[in-house]
Amino acid sequence: MDAFTHGLASYSITRAVFPRASRTTVIAAILAGSAADLDQLSEYASPSAFLDWHRTATHSVLGTVLIVAAFVIAASIIGKRKPNVDPMRTVLLALLAACSLHLAMDLTQNESVQLLWPFRAHRYSAEWVAHFDLWILLILLAGVLVPQLLALVTDEIGAKSKRPRGRIGAIIALVAVSTYVGGRAILRGNSVATMEARTYRGELPRRVAAFAESDSPFHWRGIVETERAFHEFDLNLAAGVSFNPDAAVVYYKPESSLPLDAGRATESVRRFLATARFPKASVEKTNTGYRVQIRDLAEQREGRARRGVIAIVETDSTGKVLNDELTWDQK
Repeated sequence: MDAFTHGLASYSITRAVFPRASRTTVIAAILAGSAADLDQLSEYASPSAFLDWHRTATHSVLGTVLIVAAFVIAASIIGKRKPNVDPMRTVLLALLAACSLHLAMDLTQNESVQLLWPFRAHRYSAEWVAHFDLWILLILLAGVLVPQLLALVTDEIGAKSKRPRGRIGAIIALVAVSTYVGGRAILRGNSVATMEARTYRGELPRRVAAFAESDSPFHWRGIVETERAFHEFDLNLAAGVSFNPDAAVVYYKPESSLPLDAGRATESVRRFLATARFPKASVEKTNTGYRVQIRDLAEQREGRARRGVIAIVETDSTGKVLNDELTWDQK
């Protein structure tokens, strides 16, 4: 999720579970619940650093524990200097709830996370929601703002409430988001089943994936891999809309060749393939030999401005590797 959505979610779960938490605890929970996304800064280092750190360390179980520990230590230092700070048990549980919610929300996204870093390299992704989901943002925003507006109206008419302000709205928002995500999980299952039940230019699907788009719960991006090609679809699951397997954008796989085989053996490509879910290779003839490029089709979605990482290998005419690198896709 984007940082603003994570901040709202952290605020909501703190208000829902700890309605009488102090302002210091709420602010600490919001900051801790958003801290995992600092790994996005690796983009400014290099494509290689981005592959190593984006959604790995800070989006793991161990990273979550370390983030909580760091903020608990900071809160304890502040607590010694500032009165009216919550007991450390309350601070600890609030931070743990916010950071755990961040990790849980990101597991539902299209982008995968290395949950068991550094013990296991496998990445996990439910692919139920997009990186930015307008509906989740609006639900959480309503859960924060509507109680504040109602409180202003209540104050105007002179009524006073002894209950903590914002708790009911936060609970309703969190339940609504959970229900929404559950509905998207069902829709994703339907879209995958629809694509698995078809043939594609005479070939059966080997792998199928459906990636959520941000504009509508019924809008999905499908990818089907067959023996000879990748088929990309713009899926509409709305009632009355049929699925046409021949309407795909088709990317044919290149035939096996010395440049392609040599490129796959390089360190850059091996690192890239460790994270790529639908790697699409292309081989081009150059003045000095061949140029092999490998992109991840799974990363080309949602109309996002962020650049993707690709692997490029240059070879001579005999297939000998001259250069290999990870770089940013310029498309």
